[in-house]
Amino acid sequence: MFYQRLKFRLLRKKYINVAYVEESELKRCLSTVDLTALGVGSTLGAGLYVIAGQVARDVAGPSIIFSFFVAAVASILAGLCYAEFGARIPRSGSAYSYSYVTVGELWAFVIGWNMILEYVIGTASVARGWSAYLDSMLGDRIANLSMTYLPMHVPGFAPYPDFVAFTIVLLITGILMVGVKESAVFTKIFTVINLTVVCFVVGVGLFKADFHNWSKDNINVPVDFNNSNETISSRYIEEPENRGSGGFFPYGISGTMAGAATCFYAFVGFDVIATTGEEVKNPQQAIPISVIVSLVVVFFAYFGVSAAITLMCPYFLLDSNAALPNVFEYVGMHWAKYVVAIGAVCGLSTSLLGAMFPLPRVIYSMASDGLLFRFLSNVSDNFKTPVIATIVSGSLAALMTVLFDIKQLVDMMSIGTLLAYTLVSACVLILRYEPDVYNPSNISSNLVQADDTSYSVYDIISQAFSPHAAIATDLSSTIVTYITAGLGILMFIFCSVVIYANEGLSQGVWWTICLCILSGSLIIISLYVLIKQPQNTRGLTFQTPCVPMIPITSMFINIFLILKLSIPTWLRFLVWMALGFCIYFFYGIWHSNEETQMMNDFAKEVTMDMDVEKVEPPSGDKEKSEGLPLLNRTISVQEDDDSDF
Repeated sequence: MFYQRLKFRLLRKKYINVAYVEESELKRCLSTVDLTALGVGSTLGAGLYVIAGQVARDVAGPSIIFSFFVAAVASILAGLCYAEFGARIPRSGSAYSYSYVTVGELWAFVIGWNMILEYVIGTASVARGWSAYLDSMLGDRIANLSMTYLPMHVPGFAPYPDFVAFTIVLLITGILMVGVKESAVFTKIFTVINLTVVCFVVGVGLFKADFHNWSKDNINVPVDFNNSNETISSRYIEEPENRGSGGFFPYGISGTMAGAATCFYAFVGFDVIATTGEEVKNPQQAIPISVIVSLVVVFFAYFGVSAAITLMCPYFLLDSNAALPNVFEYVGMHWAKYVVAIGAVCGLSTSLLGAMFPLPRVIYSMASDGLLFRFLSNVSDNFKTPVIATIVSGSLAALMTVLFDIKQLVDMMSIGTLLAYTLVSACVLILRYEPDVYNPSNISSNLVQADDTSYSVYDIISQAFSPHAAIATDLSSTIVTYITAGLGILMFIFCSVVIYANEGLSQGVWWTICLCILSGSLIIISLYVLIKQPQNTRGLTFQTPCVPMIPITSMFINIFLILKLSIPTWLRFLVWMALGFCIYFFYGIWHSNEETQMMNDFAKEVTMDMDVEKVEPPSGDKEKSEGLPLLNRTISVQEDDDSDF
């Protein structure tokens, strides 16, 4: 009995009816243009001004344009899944809300807890990048002064406290406290400036393009250039073996794919759109359009800039920290680096806002559901924003920014992001195949009815491989749920073999080949079963195309990238999760809205039973009355339309 109750609590789902979707304490004031600007601004930041130069120089060379293409495909696949869920469930909390509705409370908490970590570290890392970029424009004066007067010689901490980054985080926190519309105006202005600089870079890149840079042999690089390039040559020349083999693919195809893994994180940020569901005027239409448009715009910006910088300057001479301004120095346009610096400040500022914007809203959503402390869900009467959650999250991010060495933590961003993407893709499969009718009645009654439902082996096999029903049923939905879970396990096994037993596969070790073939075959069979099942698309304003292919492909890519993470990253992840589980099992599981709802339902049923037992039936109806208490125990108590359940 204890196991059944615990299992039920961990897997209980949140029911959202139409009234709950439309009503919100937050102010609905964002348009499609606001959302698109927010998505572009939060994504087009560090990836453009920092990652592009690093990947082109050290990982992929000129083939970085293909790296960004592969990363864009992976991001668009996840974006399509986000778009459908944004249309289905336009609530604050993004992947957290989606998983709570589809896969249950425990997984929702895991995803929400990791999203908090992702956005905190994202805010701190972008703030550090903003400060470092500004410092590079000032000749490293801030860093030199701080190292001289305020050094911190503590392992695991930053070399010096970055008060510039600390100040900018507090400033963004204040902007977010004032109101979402005001921050949206700030985002639109800076995004327009950023995109203008992108167009400038691409235009000049085409004008100054030298296609020999895509085929240039870097083995015999001269040590000195003309006077205008002496600084570049002295700062960026390395040994030939550290600069690849030259040409368009200096690091091979493997380098291009490794660059795609890094460039994938440059697209992280579009999910901020999905966290604003309660503040959008027409979320069912605005969210899908904004997600897709922002990803397409960002891809063309990355593609154009990466092509421009590698055509203007040989890849092995790029500055890995500030590639864009130094590229203009290389071609003799010294004045242009100040134009780029303006774009960098605007782009990194909007990226910082995009990293901070969803953080208090995820905390607000989890606190509103009772999984985190309730006081974090308080909304300001004046600004209609989650003020306490904004102050707490902003203070935490500012503290990490000023004290910690973000380089040791930045990889943890990828775990939360990839887990969220994977679970959202799985949720698309689960919801797309669910039957149309859902009865939001008493949880205990639904649980009993679900447990009483049983199917024969013949029914299951027949439905899996030769379904007769044209519409989704409970059986087909159950099959899809288990197949989706099985696919996640099979993909994990297949990717583990490919990544960690690569030498065994290349040498023909029998067990690696057999395991790879077996897991791959089961994945294909599972995909066939999913394709055969009837879908439910009624009432969707946006549908992820090519279901189940797109969600499954997204799951596969995300699981593959998760397994590429380092062991120290997983250890730090486990420490963070241990802290989260302490909060959940000692507070959240007992104070959630679903727990309160369940206790109220049980209390109502007990009260009704006691009232019925007190009634003395007529003598002729004694036999009939004896069944009343038992019958009454199965009556489901319907909730009001405005129930959070």
